[in-house]
Amino acid sequence: MMGFYILIGAISLVSWLISNTLKNKFNKYSKVQLRNGMNGAEIAEKMLADHGIFDVKVISTPGSLTDHYNPQNKTVNLSESVYNQRNAAAAAVAAHEVGHAVQHATAYNWLAMRSKLVPVVNISSRFSQWLVIGGLFLGAASGVSSFGFYLALTGLVFMGFATLFSFITLPVEYDASNRALAWLRNKNIVSQEELAGSTDALKWAARTYLVAALGSLAMLLYWGLKILGNRD
Repeated sequence: MMGFYILIGAISLVSWLISNTLKNKFNKYSKVQLRNGMNGAEIAEKMLADHGIFDVKVISTPGSLTDHYNPQNKTVNLSESVYNQRNAAAAAVAAHEVGHAVQHATAYNWLAMRSKLVPVVNISSRFSQWLVIGGLFLGAASGVSSFGFYLALTGLVFMGFATLFSFITLPVEYDASNRALAWLRNKNIVSQEELAGSTDALKWAARTYLVAALGSLAMLLYWGLKILGNRD
């Protein structure tokens, strides 16, 4: 198992490095002011209108990096800095979140799949690790492994849903960024310099999802080996 711990350590280190780089990139591109003078909210509203979407509201939400699209109430939620700022980073984030609204409006398959998994993952993520650990402990303590094994296996299945969700998230996020950048470029919303900053920022944001998916897969494999190995 030493190899696994090295792998988890490496993934954790890479995750930290990417997260730290992402923050630095957004700080950097937050200083690149847009020549058109539009703030994040205005960019989001224009992108929605250009795609013929008029039933989605753009609202401000508290916090930092709390930006998201909510398909249930059809709102593009932009953090206060993105909502009000007029820079390349804000443009990238605002357009990316609208990219999810466009996916929703066009019934993008990967987004539909992810949305269906949300209720399952919300429940399974609370109990999966407890079920796995409890099942393994019960089997070891009682000497009767059948019930403990199936309990742990149930937790492993729950973990599997979370891992599946994390990988389905990847095409959803990459596609939203591609839609955002294509619109920013084709509609001349940003200059070449501003577009380069927006592209770089979204590239690093996407990498956080990739590392998270790999970390989730590593944990699934680790616990799978522990459970099935104990079974043997």
